[in-house]
Amino acid sequence: MPAPAALITGGTSGIGRATAELLHSRGHRVMVTGSGGHAGAELPGDIVTVRADARSLPDIDRAVDEARSRFGTLDLLFLNAGVSRPGPVESIDEAAFDDLFDINVKGNFFTLQKALPLLREGSCVVFTVGAGEGIGAAVTAAKGALLPLVRSLALELAPRRIRVNAVSPGLIDTPAYGKLGVSREMIESWGADVPLGRAGAAADVAEAVAFLASDAAGYITGENLAVSGGLGVHARP
Repeated sequence: MPAPAALITGGTSGIGRATAELLHSRGHRVMVTGSGGHAGAELPGDIVTVRADARSLPDIDRAVDEARSRFGTLDLLFLNAGVSRPGPVESIDEAAFDDLFDINVKGNFFTLQKALPLLREGSCVVFTVGAGEGIGAAVTAAKGALLPLVRSLALELAPRRIRVNAVSPGLIDTPAYGKLGVSREMIESWGADVPLGRAGAAADVAEAVAFLASDAAGYITGENLAVSGGLGVHARP
């Protein structure tokens, strides 16, 4: 029987990359997509890398065709591609708003739609959702659209024994913060306010994704697993 196969969008850096490396180390066949100019640099050589823009349906088609050619079927689809445009409502222009929904919502929806024929019975889909509240209304709206989608898909795909879940990272130290101009000192300062006393690492989220994709999570679907070091627990009843 061939090793399990995983397709990870947004898999060339941060959480996606950490998940690709973890699954690869555990014997998975892995393909990642990324939109950067150096997508896939320094990943293990037998991880397949496809340059693809999550906003582009032709790029999604090409990535899924490559997964079909390489693997035939998929055991995990990790829909991790996403962007954040933090800021108050007055600061968000139409282009930024469109990016948030085209990548976080439209891109994930159509990647799943096009990859669905490859998903075996017993396979798993995981969305990266993450925190939206507190970093801007537009981000909250885009991220908030995903959780109802996860629950709806979990019901729709249950007869095919395809499980659909989400991970919601809290404060995770990834290159995305650097792109937003956030310093290492600021991340460490924020981390001190997390109940567990630190910012998370991409590997923390990768472990959660690997769990959801495993047989150990075979009776879990339609759920959102927060990987946040306890951030937000104080706000819950």
